Amino acid sequence: MKQVILALAVSALFLAGLAGCQPSDKPHATPAANADPTPVLSRIAERGEVVVGMTGDMPPFNMRNKEGQVIGFEADMARYVAEGMSVKLRIEAMDFADLIPALESGKIDMIISNMTMTPERNLKIAFVGPYFSSGKCFLTKQKHIAESQQPKTVIGADVKLTALAGSTSEAFARSVFPESQLTSAPSYDAAVKMVLEDQAHALVADFAICMVSLLRYPDAGFVSSFTPLTFEPLGVALPAGDPLLVNWMENFLAMLTATGRMEELEDRWLENAAWLEQLP
Repeated sequence: MKQVILALAVSALFLAGLAGCQPSDKPHATPAANADPTPVLSRIAERGEVVVGMTGDMPPFNMRNKEGQVIGFEADMARYVAEGMSVKLRIEAMDFADLIPALESGKIDMIISNMTMTPERNLKIAFVGPYFSSGKCFLTKQKHIAESQQPKTVIGADVKLTALAGSTSEAFARSVFPESQLTSAPSYDAAVKMVLEDQAHALVADFAICMVSLLRYPDAGFVSSFTPLTFEPLGVALPAGDPLLVNWMENFLAMLTATGRMEELEDRWLENAAWLEQLP
């Protein structure tokens, strides 16, 4: 009897082993090796065109000339990128708040638009840079606000501020001046107009925006703080999941710096105001 039970047990184990060797009805996952390791670069190569997102209203970094073309420091950078990739360039202009969603959805391949590299943004997208370091400052008609080294003591509930929607300037204003009246603007042109027309007492923006506004409107009575209140490293924003594209951009920016082309861009757009004549 014991021999029969032992034989049955051995047979059961044998059959169980065979069952484990049978092919599963469930499809196996596709090996990761079959996935495209450079999806964005492949997309750019197949299209023969790199799509760069920027607002088109952030002088001197990007703005439209009298013919409606996007020009500026970052527009030239984008052209260098296209040349380096041996593809055509298409600039997609959109509101600043729409840039990251467009990058995540694949509508654009990268962002070069005065975008600060923040830890929060870097959790969702990749950054390469900085290619320029800026900081926050005020553009205002009230000199005591612009020159104050302790803005919390002078900006209260009766002060109206404006900042670009979705920007670090907007977040900075909400955090540092919670009692003030903050109105978000869809573009820097709209924000500057609010200060011009006294709808806002001051604009909180990056240093370069304040500097250019002083040049563009010399008779407006503008004053601005030239001691940046924060550190704002500007970087090229790239989609997550394409490490080769990140590596390419790192090396390319290093090449632009080493060959003096970044210095040439700074001289052309940040040190010389001749480009103002191209604006509408």
